[in-house]
Amino acid sequence: MLHRVAVPLIHGFAPFEFGVVAEVFGVDRTEDGVPPFDFRVCTATPEPVRSSIGVSVLADHDYSALLSADLVAMPAVRVRDEYPADLLDALRTAHRRGATLLSVCSGAYVLASAGLLDGRTCATHWRYAADLAARFPKVRVDPDVLFVDEGDVITGAGTAAGIDACLHLVRRELGSTVTAAIARRMVVAPQRDGGQRQFVQEPMPVRADSLQPLLAELMGELADEHTVSTLAGRARMSERTFARRFAAETGTSPHRWITAQRVLKARRLLEESNLAVEQIAHHCGFGTAALLRHHFTALVGVAPKDYRRTFAQH
Repeated sequence: MLHRVAVPLIHGFAPFEFGVVAEVFGVDRTEDGVPPFDFRVCTATPEPVRSSIGVSVLADHDYSALLSADLVAMPAVRVRDEYPADLLDALRTAHRRGATLLSVCSGAYVLASAGLLDGRTCATHWRYAADLAARFPKVRVDPDVLFVDEGDVITGAGTAAGIDACLHLVRRELGSTVTAAIARRMVVAPQRDGGQRQFVQEPMPVRADSLQPLLAELMGELADEHTVSTLAGRARMSERTFARRFAAETGTSPHRWITAQRVLKARRLLEESNLAVEQIAHHCGFGTAALLRHHFTALVGVAPKDYRRTFAQH
């Protein structure tokens, strides 16, 4: 169940990471078929909480909202030696009561301080990975992945990887159709492949000539054939520049990204339609059922027919 979402804020919270959580769970998208979320921003007192960039937020709820939440999402915060005891207690209590916990970027420090990551693998921003591991030796930190799903605890890596972690949770709890609807409104891919290792040595700056418009077009053209050459031409780049830019923005190659999106579309059709597997393969651009089975099993872990047997909505 994923309905009540609580987001605790403390002084020094990062507005972008808070915005990521708010964008996924706090925006009413019922007209797009997304179930409504009961989204609550929480602070210890009724006083404004100051962000890391000097903007303050006045929340409507206190930490008691965490105790009835299905999901408690901890945005990034300024790293410090100690975190508020009342917040740590509320997180522990919420977890004991069955809430799923999700952190974005340095929010993992808060969960670790509460002892909620002991014996677990977690993700955080690559620049914090070594420090987090040194401060909390009982926590296994994976510096390369976009997020880690440990069932009742999900940790996202740096900054925009919070989008991946949040959409992953939505997909896990509410299915690929809801995830695709949210991602479409956010103008992001429903699922990125690859990890954050590529950004460690030479992070790419935000560019005005982003590939996002092209990626959005490709989402509607998955049944068509695409080559690096034709895609580079559409992006008005050389093939080498296009491949480099594509990897920087998506974490993977054009072929792997398109394959992953085709598998996501196949999952949605298996869940919602009565189309035969051969027809789904054609609609998704795989051409044959055998090729669909190969890629679907490699990415999802089960064959298409077994997936349909478990997740079909009809």
